[in-house]
Amino acid sequence: MSWKIDGSHSKVGFAVRHMMITTVRGAFATPTLELSFDPKDLSHSSVKVTIDAKSVDTNEPARDAHLKSPDFFDVENHPSITFKSTSVSRKGDEVEIVGDLTIRGTTRSVRLKGDVNGPAKDPWGGNRFAFSLSTDIDREDFGLTWNQALEAGGVLVAKKVKLEIELQLVEG
Repeated sequence: MSWKIDGSHSKVGFAVRHMMITTVRGAFATPTLELSFDPKDLSHSSVKVTIDAKSVDTNEPARDAHLKSPDFFDVENHPSITFKSTSVSRKGDEVEIVGDLTIRGTTRSVRLKGDVNGPAKDPWGGNRFAFSLSTDIDREDFGLTWNQALEAGGVLVAKKVKLEIELQLVEG
């Protein structure tokens, strides 16, 4: 049984505090997925995700250009962001995926937690599974250290970044 990403119903995004008062959200284009998926027993599953770092989109071209620069993702030298699972577990509708996240050439272990739904039949007779996952990372752990001090105190960009993943898989 093979599964692929339904790109129109999936999203890999992030949220980070700006100036310590508001949250800026962004997303990446649909990632490439290598998946070994056992819908009956997720512990026998594994996933490798590759994201094109150049596809970052925060709905603000100047900010996107800055994120692609050496100050952040340095996409010329590090064109991909990757995640490779080391374990997958499920308890009811809750799932935990532990794996190695690589950003800007630095790899750290992360723990994604969230919900799993499915299988579900779509209107065309196909099978689908969906995952809603998130985790918080410290961007500085991945070499994303650029920042600017604010006159009133604090910094322009928070260290903590929330990763948010909505993933819908379709059999076929």
